[in-house]
Amino acid sequence: MAKEKTMYVCEHCGQESAKWVGKCPSCGQWNTFKEIKVSPAASPTRGGGSWSAGGGISSKSRDAAKVLRLRDISSHDDPRIDMHDAELNRVLGGGLVPSSIVLLGGEPGIGKSTLSLQTMLQLTDKRVLYVSGEESAHQLKMRAERLASPQQGRLEGSDNFLILCENSLEAIFDHIKEVHPDVVVIDSIQTISTEDVESSAGSIAQVRECASALLRFAKSSGVPVILIGHITKEGTLAGPKILEHIVDTVIQFEGDQHYMYRILRSIKNRFGSTSELGIYEMQQTGLRQVSNPSELLLTENHDGLSGVAISSAIEGVRPFLVETQALVSSAAYGTPQRSATGFDQRRLNMLLAVLEKRVGFKLMQKDVFLNIAGGLRVTDMAMDLSVIAAVLSSNVDTPIEEGWCMAGEVGLSGEVRPVARIEQRIMEAEKLGFQHIIIPKYNLSGLNSKKFKIELVPVRKVEEALRALFG
Repeated sequence: MAKEKTMYVCEHCGQESAKWVGKCPSCGQWNTFKEIKVSPAASPTRGGGSWSAGGGISSKSRDAAKVLRLRDISSHDDPRIDMHDAELNRVLGGGLVPSSIVLLGGEPGIGKSTLSLQTMLQLTDKRVLYVSGEESAHQLKMRAERLASPQQGRLEGSDNFLILCENSLEAIFDHIKEVHPDVVVIDSIQTISTEDVESSAGSIAQVRECASALLRFAKSSGVPVILIGHITKEGTLAGPKILEHIVDTVIQFEGDQHYMYRILRSIKNRFGSTSELGIYEMQQTGLRQVSNPSELLLTENHDGLSGVAISSAIEGVRPFLVETQALVSSAAYGTPQRSATGFDQRRLNMLLAVLEKRVGFKLMQKDVFLNIAGGLRVTDMAMDLSVIAAVLSSNVDTPIEEGWCMAGEVGLSGEVRPVARIEQRIMEAEKLGFQHIIIPKYNLSGLNSKKFKIELVPVRKVEEALRALFG
């Protein structure tokens, strides 16, 4: 019998080491190395091959592997599987790719199982195997009846939806061999264990080994696999970082449990863009797709309220208008507070320094709180202008007139830098009834302003934008 080997893996980045070290040499984190036992015959880092009936590696596939020239490899794209969900299809890059493995992560109770179950029930033309390691079959039936659409009635169209409540990886592969599914869903990867590893389910060794076996199965059989994973307190996917390296796509379900809106964001995607965004609304009957996020991210009426500015932002290929809220008050203590929700706090500090140095507004002894309405986290640089406008509006307690929105990146010297895809931003603002939009002056070159009914206000510096808003 081969002797088991012991190795140490960093929980944060997946760095391997033969001995325990206090500080990870790769990511610099302290006390993140955990001991795991690795069997030489089942090591995920050594050996290739394909999935076999017992979940192991087939030795025949090693002999069948050949070295191919790049020009001899076929470049045709396999047809993607339509998930019948426009938001999910956009985040995945156009649909689910066959033989791919997707990791869906999110906090407990955020709606990961609801999203996956609701989506799989709509795939009536595909045989779906839903493996649940957390809930019983009766619980899944109750949830499925609650999520069933009026067109489906009493789940009459779910003949191809198969449920398996199992925690053993070997037993799961035996059932897969019997039913021959078209899509496999594992809920969740932290509850699955294999006999090749002696540690408990959810440990680094178990998650690592099970994910590697499921990867070999997906690549050799052509059946896509969707893994559901949990989020740690730090906001990262539970398990070793190598889990993100193994899968093809990592999508994260975000949002506050106290709000009814959920954000589906792509973190890694080998078959599409990572800047796409999907928005859902949590209801009693499940998750509803939000096709027009601009209407949801804007309050009905903010006339007469200071510290509110509207910005035209873009995430992925989708333009939408987002409301920026700011509150500036006198610091109660010696050190002023700087807090940002949904926006980069370091960039907020930079914009406040620009506002003080270049424009002349003293905010050194003021508390500044910034919030992006709707629970959205925005990374678009075009939000800079609205952040400065909202902060100044709250500081002087003067509301911005209704019908104004803006888009522009602010530089360190106080200039308003051009932004990408300005036409889509203008058209989105015009569609929602705005009368004026502030844009960078450099974006006017090559832009046909006559085709827009909305008034374009080009600015070159921050002072010009503030003068247009407040006079």
